[in-house]
Amino acid sequence: MQSRRCSGEAPAWTALLPRSQPAWLLPRRALPGERLARTPSSATTCSQFVRVLGVFAVFMLLGTNALAQGPTGVGRTPTEEEIRAWDISISPTGEELPPGQGTSEEGRLVYRRQCASCHGADASGGSGPRLVKRDVQPDHPWDFGRILPIRAPYATVVWDYINRGMPLNREGTLTADQVYALTAYLLFINDVIAEETVLDAESLPAIEMPNRDAFARVPDWQPGKPRLAGYPH
Repeated sequence: MQSRRCSGEAPAWTALLPRSQPAWLLPRRALPGERLARTPSSATTCSQFVRVLGVFAVFMLLGTNALAQGPTGVGRTPTEEEIRAWDISISPTGEELPPGQGTSEEGRLVYRRQCASCHGADASGGSGPRLVKRDVQPDHPWDFGRILPIRAPYATVVWDYINRGMPLNREGTLTADQVYALTAYLLFINDVIAEETVLDAESLPAIEMPNRDAFARVPDWQPGKPRLAGYPH
């Protein structure tokens, strides 16, 4: 007499399937007169989830862009004052220099208060770079060292660097008069100008820098060569 298999028992054909799962977890075959409910496979469910997630991501992206663009979506034209505040570069001709003036004596006081803690009381020590030339007999302006008031080809470069980059972590706090004074002081201690010289927007660009005609060019580089091989400083 043939025994009937109970509804919870796995059919015999499941023995031929890989045993990565217990046989009782595999789908069973419907008995005569019995109709099993069709359930979606894991692949179908995963595909549907990915589609829903993609639609949600698109809506989120569109919403973020709308918030970022604002009501009009195009922003606004900057004002002349904003453009002037961003455009602080000083060319060799000094056309962009602001009104103001300073002397080396005034710059000495500003240096002691604003710069000496990093560059040293005599501009040759401290945690910051050396600012006064070395006492040597040079064959080239670069022999004095990497001294900005010496190696800069134009005096306006010194003013521009101080104005935009000093003091460290407090950039932009110096007034135009203080920058003129500091520039005068650094040029004086490096024997570029006389002590009594008054620097302003007219006199500063006219200074003849010692490295104007001998600025060190970066040598040509070829694949396989050390970077900046033979560069003096």
